[in-house]
Amino acid sequence: MTADSQVGDGLPFRAIYNMVGFKDCKSAFLSRPITAKILEVERFTSAQDRFNISQQRSVSKSMPAVYKIEMKHGEYTWLVKKKEKHFQDLHRDLKTYKAVLNLPLPTRSHTIRRQTGGEGREIPTLPRGRGDDLVREEQVSSRKKQLEDYLNKLLKMPTYRNYHAMMEFIEVSQLSFIHDLGPKGLEGMVLKRSGGHRIPGLNCCGRTKMCYRWSKRWLVVKDSFLLYMKPDSGAISFVMLFDKEFSVKMDSKDTDTQHGVRVDSLSRCLVLKCSSFRHARWWGQAIEGFVYKHGAAFLTDHRFGSFARQEENIPAKWYVNGKTYMEDLANALEEAKEDIFITDWWLSPEIFLKRPIVEGNRWRLDHLLRRKALQGVHIYVMLYKEVELALGINSGYSKQTLRHLHPNIKVMRHPDHVSSAVYLWAHHEKIVVIDQSVAFVGGIDMAYGRWDDQEHRLTDVGSVTFSQTEQVEASYTNVATVANGKGDGSYGNAAFSADDTVVQPKIKGQSRMRRAKMSIKRHLQKHGLVHADSDDELDPDATESEAERNMQSCEDDLCGNTRFWHGKDYCNFVHKDWIELDKPFDDFIDRHVTPRMPWHDISSVVHGKAARDVARHFIQRWNFTKIVKPKYRLLSFPYLLPKSHTTAGHQRYQVPGCVNTKVQILRSASDWSAGIKYHEESIHNAYVQVIEKSQHFIYIENQFFISCADNRHVFNKIGDAIAERIIKAHREGKKYRVYVVTPLLPGFEGDIRTGGGSAIQAIMHFNYRTMNRGDHSIISQLKREMDDQWMNYISIAGLRTHAELEGKLVTELIYVHSKMLIADDNTVIIGSANINDRSMLGKRDSEVAVIVEDSETVTSVMDGLKYQAGRFALHLRLECFKMILGAHTDASIDVSDPISDQFYKEVWMTTCARNATIYQKVFRCLPSSDVRNILELEGYLSKPGLDQEDPARAQEELKKIRGFVVQFPLQFLAEQNLLPPIGSKEAMMPMEVWT
Repeated sequence: MTADSQVGDGLPFRAIYNMVGFKDCKSAFLSRPITAKILEVERFTSAQDRFNISQQRSVSKSMPAVYKIEMKHGEYTWLVKKKEKHFQDLHRDLKTYKAVLNLPLPTRSHTIRRQTGGEGREIPTLPRGRGDDLVREEQVSSRKKQLEDYLNKLLKMPTYRNYHAMMEFIEVSQLSFIHDLGPKGLEGMVLKRSGGHRIPGLNCCGRTKMCYRWSKRWLVVKDSFLLYMKPDSGAISFVMLFDKEFSVKMDSKDTDTQHGVRVDSLSRCLVLKCSSFRHARWWGQAIEGFVYKHGAAFLTDHRFGSFARQEENIPAKWYVNGKTYMEDLANALEEAKEDIFITDWWLSPEIFLKRPIVEGNRWRLDHLLRRKALQGVHIYVMLYKEVELALGINSGYSKQTLRHLHPNIKVMRHPDHVSSAVYLWAHHEKIVVIDQSVAFVGGIDMAYGRWDDQEHRLTDVGSVTFSQTEQVEASYTNVATVANGKGDGSYGNAAFSADDTVVQPKIKGQSRMRRAKMSIKRHLQKHGLVHADSDDELDPDATESEAERNMQSCEDDLCGNTRFWHGKDYCNFVHKDWIELDKPFDDFIDRHVTPRMPWHDISSVVHGKAARDVARHFIQRWNFTKIVKPKYRLLSFPYLLPKSHTTAGHQRYQVPGCVNTKVQILRSASDWSAGIKYHEESIHNAYVQVIEKSQHFIYIENQFFISCADNRHVFNKIGDAIAERIIKAHREGKKYRVYVVTPLLPGFEGDIRTGGGSAIQAIMHFNYRTMNRGDHSIISQLKREMDDQWMNYISIAGLRTHAELEGKLVTELIYVHSKMLIADDNTVIIGSANINDRSMLGKRDSEVAVIVEDSETVTSVMDGLKYQAGRFALHLRLECFKMILGAHTDASIDVSDPISDQFYKEVWMTTCARNATIYQKVFRCLPSSDVRNILELEGYLSKPGLDQEDPARAQEELKKIRGFVVQFPLQFLAEQNLLPPIGSKEAMMPMEVWT
């Protein structure tokens, strides 16, 4: 290891992935001198010591001596305590080692050590001591100097400094001087007791000593965690993250063993055994003192009950829709140097992160991850293991696809439903962490259907037309994407890149096409649309006219025949759920007949200490899964280690366009999902408190809106907080607005023209129960207080758009998948948590979110008055309002003041009502408040809309549409019981599934 290869004043973090047995470790030191200084000699008088002294009364003033030694190595300083006996044992071991080195053993490693030892192998003399740890008072000073000199001479000799007995003496391991692991803490050999895990089923039945197993391990204490390793292999075999339950106990009644030390956390009660009472006291006090000094931030319950504290000066950025999110994510992944953490509810390996596809497969997720793995980056992926009969996301296919890309890519799935008895709940979080320094957190899975932009297109026919061209079947290894925006290519649903190995039909003029293709690629490179080293070239079998059209579409700001959604990515899951996910480039919906369902979503990226906290959550889940699933206990699935917050300021890469903010990481986590003793619902707590403390308005976008606690079926209190905050404003006579944007229909397959099916209706029941139906609903609570004046305070809306498909007018709702709250243009919550009990209660689905509070302000307006708004929150709210209200294309729409009467009534409410009325007139679309029960559906649908009666007039009406926002149809099926009918499979499920 050279000085140039070190990070700061420590070893690079990658060293944790190259652990070896202690006897095989060639060096764990920096290219810096290491020194020792004996600070003091401590005297102890245990019962055994007093007995020894009483038997040697001639030795006046003699007491057992323990030398407290300060070690220094670069920026690292630590203390070790050794007795005279330890020095003598070390000296004896070194003499034996020297003798073995002189033997001409034929092994390669021994030959290298013998040849590289050379001069300077002579062991310094250890001055003779008493040999019994008893030192007279007047001899202490001289003995300190003798031992200090002896130790420093040894530390200058690489042959002996790197010997495992010497490293054990000075309490050094391969993990001691890794820069990103923070300061060096206590290390040493101990016996650890098996069991102690908090999770039922992981421990031996009973607590008798017969149930315990003791193992020799090397313990390492760092600022936010401890671990122990197997000395023979160097493999890390357990990691404990420090948390609010951290404590150290040393009494025998607590440890249930002699000379024991007990360390507690939310995940485990770990018992260690030391060699003596004095050793146990030293270790217990040293662990506790070090952790409270360097890791105090992890030991308290933070705001909202979160595991993480609020961090300041955190660069953060928001994303509206998947286009910009995936582009920045792709660029950040490309910058990864050490490790990548990914966890998604659903992950599709073949999705393209940058579109249109003008660089072949370069930005396809599986190609990108493989490229990074080949560069030595370690990639860890955790996928939700679904109940296959209930959900068709085929995580097994995703796992196999990823794990076969490269050995550096490790994939886990969790939970095992039978062994864990977890059938109803899911890992729902969506996070990507790069080098534990950049963390993407939000609602966007890297999966089919998620990529979208502010246009929310309904159609994507692209350059592909129906033809009688021969269909070519290919396996996953042969099927790739069409390169450079060509669509599905000339072979129906199969798409090929230049490196495919299948035999392709010969086409006349192929050489001329290749020349045209190379010319086009050079042109794209010239304009910066293709990297010179892109993975794939333009399809050699593209016709010249197709190639020209694709280039033209690139030059004309993507207005040509470019295709954005390939194969399974073109979807409308209410029309038809995904099938055959192992055939990623085969269409499963006729894109010439059925419009896609646009996807509206929100995400974010944070850096520094906040990113460290996101990584810490991932690491806790990964290590827990490794413990509970035997198949992952192999060394090929390593324990992960969190980087220290002390090094988070060194930012190798930062996503462009960030602003400095205050950020806190929130989560929903429990015993089944993260292996912790007490569940955490900090996202729920944050939502409620932010709503309660808001002064002017809240803006919510969420996939679900299920709240208003009755403490029987629904327990989260977000809806109640909204109602109480509005009532407070009404009583005080103050202006206050609430905007809620949620999907017009739940995201389940079903034909709403016939009622939609039991699953759709069940979610609708609980959504409407929160909005306006039943005594617990928000509007019912408000009506009891203020009659119809509630309309001045709250508006509930959905999103819809329209287009022309094959000469026919079509419409479709825009699926709102966001999980976001903005309050007062200065506070934002973005994450994976829906507004329902599944996401919010902590004991059910696992979730991650960020709460971002602005530290930089800009001048804005609130109710006509000058207002200092937060830069992050204001710009996010303006982008959302401009997009859904149409202000991007109509400059006359002013969205700057979110609570003024002019905006709320004349812009927001008017636009919602006008758009909804036009869509109903043109398309007779559903859901509609004109349909109060199932019996009225047929009559409603039998009347044709303008799209059928008068297409020209329909076109004129649609020109009046602004943006996408429409009034939510609060009376749709209001007279219908929407709960699953008795006897249906949905009715057999627990009510918690729907809430």
